[in-house]
Amino acid sequence: MTITRWDPFREVATLQGRVNSLFRDMNGDNDPLAAASFVPAVDIYEDPQKVVLKLEVPGIEEKDLDVRVENRTLTVKGERKFEAEEKEQNFHRIERRYGSFYRAFTLPSTLDTENVAASYNAGVLKLELTKKPEAQPKQIKINVAKAA
Repeated sequence: MTITRWDPFREVATLQGRVNSLFRDMNGDNDPLAAASFVPAVDIYEDPQKVVLKLEVPGIEEKDLDVRVENRTLTVKGERKFEAEEKEQNFHRIERRYGSFYRAFTLPSTLDTENVAASYNAGVLKLELTKKPEAQPKQIKINVAKAA
């Protein structure tokens, strides 16, 4: 009798593959490059004055990024294009994702959505949203009464 190691995630991976195949069949899209859209990773942090989002979007030109704020929702759209001259090459493996992406973030009312600073450096899109003055922390001085 052979002992087989149990892998709890094997069934999940199989199911995910079947569902992905089903969606590809429904869309009639058999081109793996067109079906391989992606979601860029994001880091979000804040300090007392602002909230910062950093999205990893290497290989995407600045002109192919679209950043908007509407109704307290920040949206970032973009597209990483597969180079046409590279399609003719004999690839051994394609692991990078190509296609369009869309990320949306609901913003709290404490942020000033009129002044969003965006910068792009080394494949990282950095968005800075300042907090409204009333949302920033205030130092309150405590008066200590002397005992009589």
